[in-house]
Amino acid sequence: MRITEAARRLGTSPRMLRYREALGLLPPTRERSGHRRFGEAELRAVAYALALEKRYDISPAELAFGLRVLAEPEVQARVRELGERIGRLSAPPARALDFEKEKALRLLRRQPPPSPVNRR
Repeated sequence: MRITEAARRLGTSPRMLRYREALGLLPPTRERSGHRRFGEAELRAVAYALALEKRYDISPAELAFGLRVLAEPEVQARVRELGERIGRLSAPPARALDFEKEKALRLLRRQPPPSPVNRR
C-alpha cells in the first residue's frame, strides 16, 4: 500500500512516516520507482515503534538514538562512559572478575603440586 494508506491505518500522517524513515525507523523496502510500499510487516514494525514511544514516553528521535547505541559499539561505549561518569551506571564487572582471577592464580602458585597417584 502507499504511504497515505499506511499513515491512515496507523493513525499518523505521511509526513510523520517520512520523518521516521529519515531517522531509520522503517524497514528498508522500496520499489524500483523509488516509492515506498508498505506491507503488513512494515505496518507492524511502525506500530511497534509507536507503542514503544508511548509506553516509555520517548520521541522517535530518542528511539532512533537508542537503536544507534545498540548497533554501533563506539557509540555504546561513549554512552556507557557518560553513564559511569554521572553515576547512573556502575563500572563493568570485569574489574571484579580480574581481581578474583588474580587472587585464584596467587593461591594456585602457593600450593604444592598434587601427589602422584599410585598405579598398579
